[in-house]
Amino acid sequence: MLNYQEIKKTDPEMYEVLMNEVNRQEDNLELIASENMVSAAVLEAAGSVLTNKYAEGYPYRFSRKTGELKYRLNGRYYGGCEYIDEAEKLAIERAKKIFGAEHANVQPHSGSQANMAAYFAVAKPGDTILSLKLSHGGHLTHGHPISFSGKLFNIINYGVDKKTEVFDYDKIREKAIEHKPKIILTGASAYPREIDFKKFRKIADEVGAVFIVDMAHIAGLIAAGLHMNPVPYADIVTTTTHKTLRGARGGMILCKENYAKDVDKWVFPGVQGGPLEHIIASKAVAFKEAMSPEFNEYQKQIVKNAKALAQGLLERGFNLVANGTDTHLMMINLGEKGSGNPSGKKMEKALDKAGITANKNTVPFDTRKPFVASGIRLGTPAVTTRGMKEKEMEQIAEFILQVKNNIENDEKLVEIKKDVVKLTKQFPFYAYLR
Repeated sequence: MLNYQEIKKTDPEMYEVLMNEVNRQEDNLELIASENMVSAAVLEAAGSVLTNKYAEGYPYRFSRKTGELKYRLNGRYYGGCEYIDEAEKLAIERAKKIFGAEHANVQPHSGSQANMAAYFAVAKPGDTILSLKLSHGGHLTHGHPISFSGKLFNIINYGVDKKTEVFDYDKIREKAIEHKPKIILTGASAYPREIDFKKFRKIADEVGAVFIVDMAHIAGLIAAGLHMNPVPYADIVTTTTHKTLRGARGGMILCKENYAKDVDKWVFPGVQGGPLEHIIASKAVAFKEAMSPEFNEYQKQIVKNAKALAQGLLERGFNLVANGTDTHLMMINLGEKGSGNPSGKKMEKALDKAGITANKNTVPFDTRKPFVASGIRLGTPAVTTRGMKEKEMEQIAEFILQVKNNIENDEKLVEIKKDVVKLTKQFPFYAYLR
C-alpha cells in the first residue's frame, strides 16, 4: 500500500510537500468542479512499474486490405510490450463498453491533447469551428485566442440566452447555417444544465458539419445514465478521465469506426509521443470501478448533492447561473462590477482562508476581466467521494454565506475554517497514506 515511506527516506523535502498536500485535501472542502479524489487502486496503478515502459504505437493494427482494426502483436515501435498491450486493451474495451463506443483511444495525456487530435482528425488549419464561448461556459481549447484552437482555426462562438442563461438551439442553428462550420463542437466546463446532443446532431447534419462533443466534466454522469450520452449522436467524443469519472488525470477519445484511423494517427504520432502506460493502466482500473453498481449510486449522490447545495445557496440569497443545476456543478453570480459585491477573485481567496477550495469563473455577459471574474464555480464530486450527503451540503451553503458576509474579516474566516475542519474530520479519506 502506498504510504510514501520510500520518498520519506530518499527525499524528505518532497515527502513534506506530499504530506502537506495530503493534509490540505483532508482538511479542506474540495469544491472545484473539475477535481476529485481517486481510489487507492487507481493510485497504485498510477505509481506502478508500467511507468518504466516505452510503448509508442498501439496494441492493434489496421488491416491494409479491409481497413479493420484488429488486436495483434507488432503494433508497437518497441519490443517487450506484450503485457503493456494487455493493460491498454483492458482500458480500451472497458471504455467502449461503458459508453457504447465503436472505437476508443485511451492514450491522450490530457483532455486538451484529446481535443487537438480530434480537431486535426477532421479539419485543417483555417477551417471554421462553431463552439461555446469561454465566458458562457466553454473551455480554452474550444477556440479561445490564447489556445492552439483559437490560433489555428476560424472560431465562431455561440453562447447562452441572456435571460434564461441556457442554450437557445434555434439561435445556434442560425449561426450554423450562416457560417457553415466544418466542426460543430459542444461540451462545457462551466455550464450547469443538461445538453441535448440530439438537437446538436440535427443541426450538424443540416449544415454538413462534423459533430464533436467534449464531455470531460460530465463523463461520470453519462456513464451512470444520468445525462444524455453523446456517443450515439456525435462523430467524435473527447473527455478527460478524472473529474466525475474519478480516474487518473488524462484524456480519451471515443469515435465512430470510420474516424478511428485518423483519430489514432493524430494522437500518435500527431500530437504526442510515447503513451503513459502507468496512467493508462490507472484509467483501466477507474473504468472497472465505473462499471460497478456502487459507482452508479455515487453518481446519483453527486447530482443530489449538487441540487441540495444549489438550493441551499438560493435560499440564502445567492444568484445562480441558469437558476440551478442538472449536473455536478453550479455557478454563483456575485454581481456586476460596481455592484458593491465582491469579485470572484476576492471570494475565491476568502473561501480558501476558510478552508473551502473553489475557483473564480466568468459568468455569461460578465463585466469583469476573466482573471477577476464575477463568478464562483462549485462542484460536488470530491465531497461526495468522501461520503457527504444532502445534510452536509446545507452546512456548506451556510459556510459559503458566512464567508461572503465576512469577506474582509480574516479573524472570522479563521473561525469558519475551524468549523470546516470539524466537518471534514467526520469524513476521512487518506488514512492509508499516513
